Amino acid sequence: MPKALPKMLHPLRLALLAGVAALALSACATNRPGTSVSADGPATTRAQAALADASARYKKNPHDKATIIYFAGGLRAAGQAEQAVAVLESGITVFPSDLEIRIAYAKALTAAGRFQQAMNVIEDAIDPAAPDWNALLVKGAVLDQMGRNKDARTIYAQALVIAPTQAALEANIGLSYAMSNDLANAELHLRKAVAMPGASSQVRQNLALVIGLQGRFDEARAMLAAELPPDQVEANMAYIRSLLTQQDRWAQIKGANG
Repeated sequence: MPKALPKMLHPLRLALLAGVAALALSACATNRPGTSVSADGPATTRAQAALADASARYKKNPHDKATIIYFAGGLRAAGQAEQAVAVLESGITVFPSDLEIRIAYAKALTAAGRFQQAMNVIEDAIDPAAPDWNALLVKGAVLDQMGRNKDARTIYAQALVIAPTQAALEANIGLSYAMSNDLANAELHLRKAVAMPGASSQVRQNLALVIGLQGRFDEARAMLAAELPPDQVEANMAYIRSLLTQQDRWAQIKGANG
């Protein structure tokens, strides 16, 4: 049985959460995986501008469903999860039975660390007779955040039956395995996700993280270089090495590669 690596759990939870959130603001999703450690640069500027635009739209029309979800997604991407929760709680009062609003609300609660509340919301939103794959995706992510990784993968498998070509599902299965310290299976599913239509830069960066954590640094760096500017590539590589040092795996990897 592999040795547990508790130091790896927190950053991989962050990666999972960013991956599952299906952010409404694509610009705000840029450079948000657990591997990214730089907050500077054009992507951040674009994200800030997009969030300001979303805020202005929301103030102008706070009862429009698309605007509510768009603004809440931007807030989550900016790390303002509690504010996103507040926005969606207002949205729930306007659209009490709307599936998209409830899914967004569960995502915001998850981002805020309110996992049991998120679970209650998403379970209430799922129709057992005709479950929505995105709702199942969020339920699986909440289970992963609660440390129930096997249960989460069971839910993802159910969602894949409904939506077999959704890259987000394979990506979250991969990250779920990574949180269980099964990096080989994590890589397998992340590679499947990367090969699917619609796979995001975030998924590719998370694959690079998993590859780097297995000591294949040149491969990880090359993958990151295709997604990020050079300074962020090196910051991410330093981050991977710091994780390995914390896990006492650095010496093992050096020995295996030496």
